[in-house]
Amino acid sequence: MARPDTKFVVIGLGAFGTTVAQELLRFGNHVMGIDANEKLVSRLADTLTSSAILDSTDEAALREAGVDRYGAALVAIGTNIEASILTTMNLKLLGLKTIWVKAMNRPHHRILSKLGVDRVILPEQEMGRHTAQMLNNPSIQDYMTLGNGYSVVNVVLPERYDGVSAAKLRITAERGLRLLGMMRGTEFIPCEDPDRPMKCDDRLVILGKRADLRAFGDAL
Repeated sequence: MARPDTKFVVIGLGAFGTTVAQELLRFGNHVMGIDANEKLVSRLADTLTSSAILDSTDEAALREAGVDRYGAALVAIGTNIEASILTTMNLKLLGLKTIWVKAMNRPHHRILSKLGVDRVILPEQEMGRHTAQMLNNPSIQDYMTLGNGYSVVNVVLPERYDGVSAAKLRITAERGLRLLGMMRGTEFIPCEDPDRPMKCDDRLVILGKRADLRAFGDAL
């Protein structure tokens, strides 16, 4: 029997919901997919742990499907804001511990926040900011915002810096930066020694404030 915290239900099996469900499954979790569209459910029926064709605005239908026995839910309903809100309310009534919801727009986001969900996602805006960050500085392969102005970035070291140390690159506390480590191929290498030479194509994992990270990236 899977633990409740490893049992996820994804409601809405469009492109976004399907991607999340498949990734959760790949991580070894128990994943149930729900949609009112029979074709979408049938497409994933042999992939997911379980699936159901039902109207998620119907609390009784969700309860009958056993959704109240799941630890976390993602509501990824496409364009029907009313259905998204009613589904979210039903999940709250069923007592699910963790509820994440995809929002269509800012008003939808505000309503969901008032309902007390754990996280509201605006995929297009979040991905847009992510893409802009990487377009602005091609050396940055990925980044994650931690809050309070801090981020962690993944920076590819250009060829001209082959053999240069973190100290010479000025990845230092005085500059507001901390080198957490680096990926060399598939190996993670801790970087306690600031004089350790690095190789081109190493991917540096750096913590810092956004402005300090931007200045570092611009200088590469």
